[in-house]
Amino acid sequence: MADSAFFTLLNHEALLAVRGPDAGKFLQGQLTCNLNYLNESTCSLGARCTPKGRMTSSFRILQEGDGYLLAMANELLEAQLADLKKYAVFSKSTLADETSAWVRFGLSGGDAALQRLGLELPQTAGSLVRANDLLALRVSDVRAELWAPAAQGESLRSLLAAQLNEAPLNDWLLGQVRDGIGQVFGETRELFIPQMINLQALGGVSFKKGCYTGQEIVARMQYLGKLKRRLYRFSLTADTLPVPGSELFSPVHGSSVGEVVLAAQARQGIELLAVLQEDAKNDGRVSLGSTEGPSLQLLDLPYELNSDREIQR
Repeated sequence: MADSAFFTLLNHEALLAVRGPDAGKFLQGQLTCNLNYLNESTCSLGARCTPKGRMTSSFRILQEGDGYLLAMANELLEAQLADLKKYAVFSKSTLADETSAWVRFGLSGGDAALQRLGLELPQTAGSLVRANDLLALRVSDVRAELWAPAAQGESLRSLLAAQLNEAPLNDWLLGQVRDGIGQVFGETRELFIPQMINLQALGGVSFKKGCYTGQEIVARMQYLGKLKRRLYRFSLTADTLPVPGSELFSPVHGSSVGEVVLAAQARQGIELLAVLQEDAKNDGRVSLGSTEGPSLQLLDLPYELNSDREIQR
């Protein structure tokens, strides 16, 4: 079903809200993305890092009302909320879990359904349109998110079901794997720096915005070109879907050479994103769980890495 038009309920993520007069200024010093690029018609990927540049969360962020909403993995929200509140006391900002106030759907091939709701969404990734309290966000060419006040959840679900098949969350995550969009989950918290999941290639890191927590490490990796682990896409034949953080092995090294970022069931086998050491990728012999585990086959990503272009943001 992932290869046909569908919609699914996005209940695997939570919404962290940061509101108030200083919300933008406060977040600008916390996040990898540049909030100056956000407006009523744009959204962005981004991350929050430790001082050592390791991501404690990744998210999609947009302006809403008197502040911002950040969509991140459910299991990350509580810790992010508690940690950010420590710093927010010094600014005119309030933080809250607004997950229950919203309903979110993922649509693949669902542009016609959005148009019937008055949402003419541009094809450019990161585009955002608003109408009748609804928000539509462009994720990739055929994938979009629809956000609405929770009270409209059941009526919207019925409207979408009249036009599209309802699919399991796996089908949406398979699209994310194929789009090459990495994400931090509870199992991979503080494991990766942003460039390891190619976040800079997807507009989620700004190298011109100035200081934020972890900025020195992130910038050094970009400008000195010393990153030896990055995101790749693979296929796998296995009985069980590997969870984020599952280790990868290669005869090139005696220890782990990478970790699964995100995996989903495909029509034939499993497709996944993983952070892997470059020498192991070049060798080609990569397996799951141990050197005797199921073998991974390298697949293409839908974008190219270009350091010169990435540092212009």
